[in-house]
Amino acid sequence: MTDAAHSPDPATAYAGAPRIVLEIVWVLRQARAARSSGADGTEQSREFWLRKAAVFDRIATEEVATYTPQVAAKAVETAEAAARRLVEYDATHSGLSLRGSDVVTGEDCRAYVRREYHAWNRAQLF
Repeated sequence: MTDAAHSPDPATAYAGAPRIVLEIVWVLRQARAARSSGADGTEQSREFWLRKAAVFDRIATEEVATYTPQVAAKAVETAEAAARRLVEYDATHSGLSLRGSDVVTGEDCRAYVRREYHAWNRAQLF
């Protein structure tokens, strides 16, 4: 049996997370602040990329549970792209090595987001 920190189960990873709407608002505020400061968006913090990837993953998870695969496909594609962006950020800034890692497919990246978000969320005081 795996512990929650290694579980790719979204229900476990996002337990206790703020509501999706609140996360979307936080991400939008961060993006606007970066734009208003003249930044091109690539200078965002790890927290930004993590929370953005997590909110897209949560939305995609709900879409998959609610709709047919064809209808949910765009949400899944968007979640995978956001997850890859976090993986790229971590590879660049924290030494995450993709060589020989389990972070290969879009679903692998989404599972990585879930593990990382779970660990980050447990350390937060909302």
